[in-house]
Amino acid sequence: MLGTAMRIASILCIGWMLASGVVAAPARVVPQEKKEYLTDSEADKIRDANNPSDRIKLYVSYADDRLKKFEYELTRTTPERRRGEILNGLMNAYSGCVDDAADQIDDAKEKQLNINPSLKLLESKGKQFLAQLEKIDQSPGPDVDSYKGTLEDAIEATKDAISDAQKAQKEMLPAPVRRNPS
Repeated sequence: MLGTAMRIASILCIGWMLASGVVAAPARVVPQEKKEYLTDSEADKIRDANNPSDRIKLYVSYADDRLKKFEYELTRTTPERRRGEILNGLMNAYSGCVDDAADQIDDAKEKQLNINPSLKLLESKGKQFLAQLEKIDQSPGPDVDSYKGTLEDAIEATKDAISDAQKAQKEMLPAPVRRNPS
């Protein structure tokens, strides 16, 4: 009888410890999540990039790719069955790339890195992207209802990225060049 009471007490004690978090389950290792709008190859390139400047360049090139694919899909004479879904997905992917490129600016500031060439790229390409997006917005194509909201978000994300790049260029001026006294 005493043995049964001890087992019940042990089970209750273990149950209490598990419920209260005193005893935790073994930690499981969670791999870093891949952005859902990047291919495996693109995600690997981002991960392998050595600094924020390189990552900005990659994100800008991926944004450019998504915008070209969007325009291609928009003008196809024989559209895919899920055209609206595809257009919305491409516009979301474009916005994600632009947002992530702009996020790299903060990383560079934190590490005090000179990323001026990448900032200039982000600004100039951002202005091109914005012109393309505004043109799409002014003359919407088929399935506009499926991507109108994401198009508006993409325009805002692009404006924000341009603004962030311009602001960072002013804040992150390169160190002055010292002249050798002759």
